[in-house]
Amino acid sequence: MSNKQVAIFAGGCFWCTEPVFSQLKGVRLVESGYIGGHTENPTYKTICEGNTGHAEAVRITFDPDEVNFDTLLEVFLVSHDPTTLNRQGNDVGTQYRSAVFCQHDAQVAATEKMIETFNHAMIYNAPIVTEVNGPSTFYPAEDYHQYYYDKNRSNPYCMAVAAPKAEKIRKKYAQLIKA
Repeated sequence: MSNKQVAIFAGGCFWCTEPVFSQLKGVRLVESGYIGGHTENPTYKTICEGNTGHAEAVRITFDPDEVNFDTLLEVFLVSHDPTTLNRQGNDVGTQYRSAVFCQHDAQVAATEKMIETFNHAMIYNAPIVTEVNGPSTFYPAEDYHQYYYDKNRSNPYCMAVAAPKAEKIRKKYAQLIKA
């Protein structure tokens, strides 16, 4: 793939975020990891303690000729609750915050515009609290977290939380789903 771009989204547990994006046309790679904190080389254990400042996130490598950043951003905002601060469902803490880690000014502008559009249209019953951040060091999570959902579909958490999120996107955005 000669034309590739990167988007980084934090929308709660990466086990739930990864299957949402890995099913989309134009998405080449989804990596789970940590971003936005002050601790170098964080681990899942340190993230869970909640003191690193990092969020669980996914780094998405995509082909903009097949899917653009705005579409990925819309899917991100629809796939989780961007109105709750430091929480997604039962996952509570700053590591589960909603955030976009923009790679350049165009992503910042697109993110701010889409959040404003969603808020103006009252898509949700509360204002969006998603952080809009600039570039930051992304630390890939441990190997066992990569494509966790695909490897552990019978895990109760995956069945109860991740599967419904992926299914929601398959239904709402059927035209974007890989064959």
